[in-house]
Amino acid sequence: MLKRSISDKLTEWKHNSNHHPLILRGLRQTGKTYIARKFGEEHYKNVIYLDLRANSSIHSAFDGDFDVNSMVLSISSAISGSAFIPGETLIILDEIQDCPNARSSLKYWDIDGRYDVVATGSFLDVRGFRNAYKRGVPVGYEDIMDMHPLTFIEFLENIGVSEDILKHIDDAVTEVQPVNSAVHANIRKYYLQYLIVGGMPEAVNAFIETHDVNQVQSVQRRILKSIRDDFGRYVDSDGNDRINETLKLRANACLDSLPAQLAKDYKKFQYSLVNVKGHSPEKAEGLQYLVDLGLVYKAYNINEISSPLEGRKIDNEFKAYIADTGLLTAMLEQGTAAHILSGDLSSYKGAMAENMLSSAFAAYDTPQYYFHAPSGSPELDFIFSNKGEATIIECKSNNNRATSMKYVLANPEKYGKHPAIKFADVNIGHSSDYVTYPIYALPFILKKKDEPMIVDYDVSDVNGAL
Repeated sequence: MLKRSISDKLTEWKHNSNHHPLILRGLRQTGKTYIARKFGEEHYKNVIYLDLRANSSIHSAFDGDFDVNSMVLSISSAISGSAFIPGETLIILDEIQDCPNARSSLKYWDIDGRYDVVATGSFLDVRGFRNAYKRGVPVGYEDIMDMHPLTFIEFLENIGVSEDILKHIDDAVTEVQPVNSAVHANIRKYYLQYLIVGGMPEAVNAFIETHDVNQVQSVQRRILKSIRDDFGRYVDSDGNDRINETLKLRANACLDSLPAQLAKDYKKFQYSLVNVKGHSPEKAEGLQYLVDLGLVYKAYNINEISSPLEGRKIDNEFKAYIADTGLLTAMLEQGTAAHILSGDLSSYKGAMAENMLSSAFAAYDTPQYYFHAPSGSPELDFIFSNKGEATIIECKSNNNRATSMKYVLANPEKYGKHPAIKFADVNIGHSSDYVTYPIYALPFILKKKDEPMIVDYDVSDVNGAL
């Protein structure tokens, strides 16, 4: 039984007197159904579970007028032993995108208010499902919560790292002080394991139970196959499952291209590397499908390092990362896991470390950008907004010099003055211009990104730049 931080968010949702029916959305096999059912069992006397993908016959409960009493009558007659007790019942609508009328009905469950509703969905924003709501999407009558693979902090919690150790790291990050050397060595080892295992719950469970990399990667490949099998799936106007074969081909080709895309020095996504027929706009449909599915995240180049970053982004210039670094590792050639465990992160052009940062940004709902000058230099790996201020990042798989970042910091008249972080395979430290963190520290930073991130410190004892 994996501990997930989203459980606390669900509890907060329940105790908020103004809560609406909740949509729990995210990539397939991130544990949405498990978490929803576990939450129901722990917080309600009665749980009514409807699998709207596997049990299409129950769809008829949402075909008539959206009268709550009528819907309760239909559901209770179809599900033996179900009990609808006001204030004590949670209704779980699993894979709600497969029954558009169920999504439309959320407004009326909300207005009625007698029962709580949690819906899960893996295809809510995907082509083929977006336009199926003939009776409307209940804007203003639903809450939405995104679910991602386990973060590195969640991984540490589940493999048994104590709260005291996590607090020590958290305090060190906040105070910009080195992590205890023994703790740092252990956390670095766990970080390398996390790059291989990733955060898909089934893979994490396999690792905890066996510590067998081959079994973990077998699980990951099965997950990837399951996700790929659903590429292009949509529901037609009669509620029947269909496959858009052209979209499926494009999505598969885009996914297959990602290892090569990330192996380049400049990791900008190039449609010329996607091995499928069609022009770039057609191939873009395949990539957007992966983004809508939650399998791929985009980081956009910006034309100027200044806030608001969204207003500076270049729409057609971006890097694409896989949502789970463990799945990325499973896509690579045999032996990659052994290289990573040995501490060799440079053999793949720094892609593993960058992908780790990207997945952390996504898990903490933080839009991600980067800066690549038209001339090719300087290039900053990531930029994100912290309290409205553009914070620049260079990510090094070892401890190479952060040349581009130093150049930008040395030319504030051209690029502006910004907080700066170097992530590398080192402990926490600082120079007069920027802070250096181990790559594993980003989740600890992001979970408190609304607090001051970089504190004032005395640099009189700093012996040279890091």
